[in-house]
Amino acid sequence: MSFLLPKLTCKREVDQAIKSVAEKVLVLRFGRDSDAVCLQLDDILAKTAHDLSKMAVIYLVDVDKVPVYTQYFDISYIPSTVFFFNGQHMKVDYGSPDHTKFVGSFKTKQDFIDLIEVIYRGAMRGKLIVRSPIDPKNIPKYDLLYQGI
Repeated sequence: MSFLLPKLTCKREVDQAIKSVAEKVLVLRFGRDSDAVCLQLDDILAKTAHDLSKMAVIYLVDVDKVPVYTQYFDISYIPSTVFFFNGQHMKVDYGSPDHTKFVGSFKTKQDFIDLIEVIYRGAMRGKLIVRSPIDPKNIPKYDLLYQGI
């Protein structure tokens, strides 16, 4: 399903997307097209892209082609999904130590839709961090890996 969504293949394209997407949530899925979990997430993203078109723009980013952002967001697990609104990085409290990105795949399309709605509404009110509407048992658990410490 990854062929249904637009891809950003270099740092310049990612920068341009962050700067140019206005009044919508920018969703960047960092991962690889060959990874099974990424394909599962891409399926959910592709199926919801049309429904969320008034609130969000979704792009796929290959972690191997944009290492600057892979390092910047400390993406050690794929897929990782990062959100922006009007060029501002949006943080989400998932009940985990890391608020900068969602790691793993969403369990259902509705989980993703609910999350985008909460981020959009929070961002429209000027918030930079919102609380996740996703049931905590549907959020993948992982340990943070701090590299180079």
